[in-house]
Amino acid sequence: MKKIGPYTKKVFEHFQNPHNMGKIKNPDGVGKVGNIVCGDVMWLYIKISKDKKGKEIIKDIKFETYGCLAAIATSSVITDLIKGKTIEEALEFNRQEVVDILGGLPPIKLHCSVLAVDALLEAIHDYLKKQKRPIPKKLRERHKILEKEKKEIEKKYKEWTKTEETLHEKRKK
Repeated sequence: MKKIGPYTKKVFEHFQNPHNMGKIKNPDGVGKVGNIVCGDVMWLYIKISKDKKGKEIIKDIKFETYGCLAAIATSSVITDLIKGKTIEEALEFNRQEVVDILGGLPPIKLHCSVLAVDALLEAIHDYLKKQKRPIPKKLRERHKILEKEKKEIEKKYKEWTKTEETLHEKRKK
């Protein structure tokens, strides 16, 4: 795949024309994750419905990402890959698929693919919790890790996170 500097042409395509960017009105699940090192923040919104066989699928998925071009590109790709999938399929999603579709990422940017997958997992966790449904062990464990990281970020960057949340709320209106 053709490269432009450290990025592939595919990364630039998704960055310049991201798919499924924005919010879902009244989402069924919301995942918010951030990275303490680079400062990227991602919100991922999902809408759930049932397919013809009665299985729950992710009917719609959108994102808002405040970060670098790799973060935006990985967010765009994950929404393309997950839309129409069952919750079970989405839970088994592997971040390497995102990286492969983009033709690779510089090693220092691989954390962006983790952020996109973590935002998806958090949105599914949020949905299952709201529905008072059992949360798979693997998802519970990842959620605990993400919650701990979120608290560390909020503690270390209290003013920044408060400002970021305020700005995000204003954008919603």
